[in-house]
Amino acid sequence: MGSDDKETAVTAKVDYRDGRPTTLHLHKMKLVFDDPREGTREYIFDQETVTLGSAPDNDVVIRDSRVSREHCRIIHEPYGYLVQDLGSTNGTLVNRVRVREAYLKSGTALTLGGVDLRFSTFGERVELAPSTRDSFGAVVGRSRRMREVFAILERIAPTNTTVVLEGETGSGKEVVARTLHARSRRAREPFVVFDCGAVPKDLIESELFGHERGSFTGAVQTRQGLFEVAHGGTLFLDEIGELTPELQPRLLRALEHREIRRVGSNRPIPVDVRMIAATNRDLEAEVRAGRFREDLYFRLSVVRIRLPQLRERPEDIPLLTRHFLRQAPFNRGHDGEPHVKGLSDDAAAVLMAYHWPGNVRELLNVVERATSFADGDQIEIGDLPPHLLAATRRGTHGLDESTEPFPGLPSNAGFKQAKEAWIERFEREYLSSLLSRCGGSLSAAARAADLDRKHLRKLVRKHGLAAGAVDPDEPGPA
Repeated sequence: MGSDDKETAVTAKVDYRDGRPTTLHLHKMKLVFDDPREGTREYIFDQETVTLGSAPDNDVVIRDSRVSREHCRIIHEPYGYLVQDLGSTNGTLVNRVRVREAYLKSGTALTLGGVDLRFSTFGERVELAPSTRDSFGAVVGRSRRMREVFAILERIAPTNTTVVLEGETGSGKEVVARTLHARSRRAREPFVVFDCGAVPKDLIESELFGHERGSFTGAVQTRQGLFEVAHGGTLFLDEIGELTPELQPRLLRALEHREIRRVGSNRPIPVDVRMIAATNRDLEAEVRAGRFREDLYFRLSVVRIRLPQLRERPEDIPLLTRHFLRQAPFNRGHDGEPHVKGLSDDAAAVLMAYHWPGNVRELLNVVERATSFADGDQIEIGDLPPHLLAATRRGTHGLDESTEPFPGLPSNAGFKQAKEAWIERFEREYLSSLLSRCGGSLSAAARAADLDRKHLRKLVRKHGLAAGAVDPDEPGPA
C-alpha cells in the first residue's frame, strides 16, 4: 500500500510552552481477536515493535495451525504503524488483501492465515505537573526545572520510546540514559554506550554494525557491532551530532527496519534495541545547515528532553553535593562509611554563586577535591579550589565588582581577617540577590538556598536586609 495509507503517529510527544514541558501525548495500539479456546483477547501496546505468531516468545501468541511461528510484526514508526509479513505460510491480509507490508489505519481488519484481528489506535493526553520527588534513580534535583524533567522521565521510562537528550557537556545526559534503561522493561538486558565523537570516523561503521572477516584491511576475524551487542536492551549514542553524513542513512535504516548488515556482508541481522541519543549541539540548526539528515532527526526526536545547566538550578547544588558524598567511592573510610558527611553553609553559598561551565561533572570534581582537603566531617570554604573562590570574589559570577575586593580592610590584614571579610561581603551580596529572586519571601529563599529558615532569618537581620523580607509564619517583619 502507498504512502497515502500512512497515519501519522508517534509513540510519545512532549508539548512545550516558553521552553517548559506542559503536556505529554502517548500513542498506543490495541489488537483484539476471538480465540476459540480463551474467548475474546485484547492486547494494548505502547512499544515500537510487536510480534505475532504461534511461537511462545511472540508478543501476541496465536495458537492456530494456520498461523506461522513467526508470522508478522507491527512496527510503530514516526509516520504510523507498519505491518510486515515475516514469510508466513498462509500470509498476512489487510482488509482481505494479502500484503508483504502495509501501513495500518485505526479500525483495520487483519487476517493471519485465517484468524481475524481488529487493529485500532488511541491516544492518552497527560498534563505534566512537576514531579513531587527530588530524584529519579541516580538523577538528583529539587528545582522546578529538574522536577519537570522527572515528570517526563517517569512516564516514558517503561516504554520503548526513542529519546534525544539535549544539554551542555557535563549536564548528566549519560546518567539520565542509564536511569531510563534501569527503569524500563529492558533493565535486565545490556546497556551499551557509544560516543560518536570519540572514535575515528572510518571505524564508526564497523563499531556500530560489525564486520565480516576480510572485509577490510585489519579485519582478521568476524566481529559483532554494538547494535548486536545491545540486542534486547538499550543503545546510547552520545554526541549523535558528530555522526558523519555518510553513516546517517545506515543508522536511519537500522532504526526503521530493525535490522543491520555487517560491513562486508549482505545478510540482514534482526536487532531489537531501544535508542537513546544525546547531543550538545542544536540538531535543528544542524538540519537547516545540511549537516544532519532531516528524516533521521525526526526519527530520533520522538521525545526530546533538554537538561538544564547547573547554573540554571543553583538550589540543587547542596543536594547534589550530599548525594556525591553519600555515593561516591572517593568518600569511603575504612569502615565503608562516608568520612565527609556534609557541607557548611558558607561553602554551600560559594558553590551556589559559581557559574559552573563544566556543569554537574565539574561539581563532582570539586567535591572530590574538597573531600581530600577536608579535616572534619564537612566541607568548609578553605577546602574549595582557589579558582572557584577567586571567581566568586571577583564578582564575575554573581557578585558586584569593585576596585577593592574588601573596602576598609587593612592592607596588612591576616588570612583569618581577610577570610571573614570575604564571607561577610559574600553573604550580603548573595542574600540580597536571593531575596530579590524569591520576592522577599524567607520561606521560599530558605528552600531555594537549602538553608534552615531560622538560620537564614538570622543572616538577613545580621546584614540589615530584614526590611525587605517577609516571613508568613511571623506576624510582623522578619
